Amino acid sequence: MKKNLLLIAFLCISFIANAQQKLTSPDGNLVMTFQVNKEGAPTYDLIYKGKTVIKPSTLGLELKKEDNTRTDFDWVDRRDLTKLDSKTNLYNGFELKDAKTDTFDETWQPVWGEEKEIRNHYNELAVTLYQPMNERSILIRFRLFNDGLGFRYEFPQQKSLNYFVIKEEHSQFAMSGDHTAFWIPGDYDTQEYDYTISRLSEIRGLMKQAITPNSSQTPFSPTGVQTALMMKTDDGLYINLHEAALIDYSCMHLNLDDKNMIFESWLTPDAKGDKGYMQTPCHTPWRTVIVSDDARNILASRITLNLNEPCKLPDATSWVKPVKYIGVWWDMITGKGSWAYTDELTSVKLGETDYSKTKPNGKHSANTANVKRYIDFAAANGFDAVLVEGWNEGWEDWFGNSKDYVFDFVTPYPDFDVKEIHRYAASKGVKMMMHHETSASARNYERHMDKAYQFMVDNGYNSVKSGYVGNIIPRGEHHYGQWMNNHYLYAVKKAADYKIMVNAHEAVRPTGICRTYPNLIGNESARGTEYESFGGNKVYHTTILPFTRLVGGPMDYTPGIFETHCNKMNPANNSQVRSTIARQLALYVTMYSPLQMAADIPENYERFMDAFQFIKDVAIDWDESKYLEAEPGEYITIARRAKGTNDWYIGCTAGEKGHESKLSFDFLEPGKKYEATIYADAKDASWDKNPQAYVITKKKINNKSKLTLKAAIGGGYAISVKEIK
Repeated sequence: MKKNLLLIAFLCISFIANAQQKLTSPDGNLVMTFQVNKEGAPTYDLIYKGKTVIKPSTLGLELKKEDNTRTDFDWVDRRDLTKLDSKTNLYNGFELKDAKTDTFDETWQPVWGEEKEIRNHYNELAVTLYQPMNERSILIRFRLFNDGLGFRYEFPQQKSLNYFVIKEEHSQFAMSGDHTAFWIPGDYDTQEYDYTISRLSEIRGLMKQAITPNSSQTPFSPTGVQTALMMKTDDGLYINLHEAALIDYSCMHLNLDDKNMIFESWLTPDAKGDKGYMQTPCHTPWRTVIVSDDARNILASRITLNLNEPCKLPDATSWVKPVKYIGVWWDMITGKGSWAYTDELTSVKLGETDYSKTKPNGKHSANTANVKRYIDFAAANGFDAVLVEGWNEGWEDWFGNSKDYVFDFVTPYPDFDVKEIHRYAASKGVKMMMHHETSASARNYERHMDKAYQFMVDNGYNSVKSGYVGNIIPRGEHHYGQWMNNHYLYAVKKAADYKIMVNAHEAVRPTGICRTYPNLIGNESARGTEYESFGGNKVYHTTILPFTRLVGGPMDYTPGIFETHCNKMNPANNSQVRSTIARQLALYVTMYSPLQMAADIPENYERFMDAFQFIKDVAIDWDESKYLEAEPGEYITIARRAKGTNDWYIGCTAGEKGHESKLSFDFLEPGKKYEATIYADAKDASWDKNPQAYVITKKKINNKSKLTLKAAIGGGYAISVKEIK
C-alpha cells in the first residue's frame, strides 16, 4: 500500500512537471501550447484559427564551457570541474516548477507614430523551469496578442547562475510547410541587400546570387536569413518572425534546416566568437511571431513596440519633434559632387594636415555658398532642416583603411563656415542637421561624443545622422554584435542628455526601442534610395520593406527622387531609379517615418513644382492609419490622418505587375466634404521608359465616394485629402 501511494505521488508530480500549458489570445484566434518534453526540453507550438503557424519547437540556450583552469581571487582551485560540461546545457533536463498566467490591457500614446494611441492587450504565461542536474532555474515568458506571440528567456539571480557566456541560443520556429519567403541573406554586418522571393527550399540554391557586394559584410550560412522575415503559406497565412527590445544582447538571425523546414535562432558573435556576456538577473530580447490571414494586419501590428519598455525620457514631447528635411547628399551619392575637400591627399592626420596648403577639388558640395542655397530652398518650401554631409575634415582617406582616429566631428573644412551657416539658417527659421560618419570606428566616436554633441548644441543642431560604414573598430567586432548594440544605445542615451535626436545609418535594424527612447527618430538598416544610384533596387523593393524592415521601426529611406536617370547628374553614372515620380510621392505615406527627406537636389524639384507640392503638404506625424490594400511583393496602399487635423494622405506603391486599386473613402468622417488632389501615373507611365509621366487631378469627395486608380509597373499614386471648411 505504501509503495502504491508513493507511486501515485510520483506520477502526480511528473504530471504537474510536464503538463501542457495553453495560452489563448484575447480574441481567441491564437492558441499557444507549452510543455516540457520527455528529454526535459521546453517546447511550444502556435495555432491561428485552427491552422498551424509553428509546429512543436524546442527552446533553450547553449552556454560556453567555463575555463577549467580558472580560480577565484584567492587562488583557490574551482571545485566544480566534473560539472563543467553539464553547465553548458540550458536546453534540456528541465522540470516545470511553476506556471503563472496574467492579462494586461492598456492604451498608451507614443511621442510620435502612425497613430495617436496604441493598445497593448495580451494574455501572458510565465513558466519557471528547474534543472536538477545544475540546480538552477530559468523563466520563459510568453505574451499572446491578437496579432501574434512574443517570448523571451529570463535568468533570475541564483547561486548556480550568475555570470555566463552564450555559445548559441537555440530557439526554434518549425514551419508547417515550404512557405514563400521574402528574405535577405543572413549577415553579421549589413542588411543592405535586395530581397529575394522564393520558397524556403530554394534559399540554399539562391543564396550565392543574393549576396551582393557591400562595404562590410559577413554572411554566415547558405540557409541563413535575417529578420524581420516575412512568409506566406499556401493556405493563406502571413507569418512574420522578428525580435523586440534588442538591448545588451546580440542580434538574432535565423538559420534554416531546409530538410525539416525549421528555423533556429543564430546570434551574432563577437571578436572571440562568443555570442553574449550575461550577468543575472537578466533576460533576452523578445522573439516575435506575427500572424494573420490578412496581410494588412501585419502592417498594422504593434507587437514590436508593445514589447518594449515605456518612454524613459520624461520631457521628450518638448523636444523630440518629427523632421522633414532636405540635404546636401544626392549629388555626392550620384558622383556629381564630393565629400572630400581636395584630391591631393592620400593620407590625413587630424590636427597635423594643413588643408590651407592643398588645392580644392572644385566639387566639394559642403561649401558655404551651396549650403546657403539649400537653406533658402528649405525656407521657401516649409522644410524643417537641412542635412550637410562632408562638412568636416578627414574624408580624403576615411574608408577602407581601418583607421581609428578618422574624424573629430568638430573641425570644418576651410570652405564651410560653421558660425555663418548657423546664423544664416537661424535667420531663415531652418535647423541644421548634423552628420557624424564614424567610418565604423565606434571607439573613436565614443571618445569624441560629448564634445561633438556640445558642438551641435552650440551651433544650432538638434538632430544628427550618424553612419557606420566599413568594418568595425574595435577590430573583429561586428555591426550587429552585443558590443556594438550597446554602443548604438549609448549614443542615443548620450544624445538625449543634450536633447539631440538620432538617425543612425548602418546600425543594427530596429526592434521597437524608439518607444523607450523616442529621440531615436530614424534608422537606415536596409537597402535605401542610395542604391538606386549604385545599380538600382528591385522594382518590388518598397512593397516588401514595410513587411520586413519597418516592422521594427521607421526607416530613413530618403525618397523623393524626381530625376530618375542618374547620368543627368553625373554622365558616368548610368543607374536609373526604378520608380515613377508618382511612386516617389507615395513613399512618404507607405514608408512610415517621423523623419522624411526630400532627397533630390533643388533644381530637379523646381522642374516639377506641381508634383513637389505633395511633398510640401504631406504630414510626417499621424493620428490614425488605415491599411487599405496589401500583398507583399506586389502592392501596398495606406491612408493616414495627419496629427491634429481631419486631412488624410494616401499612398500606393506597386511592384512588377503594376496595380489597380478600387478605393473606398469610407474611412472619412460622415457628413464632411473633402477635396482630393490625386497625383497618379499617366497612362503611358513606367519606371523604365516614362518615369516622369504623371497626372494631377482634383475631385470633391465624401465618405461614400469610390475611386479606381491604376499604378504603373514600378509606379504608384499619392492623394492629398483635405477637409473643405
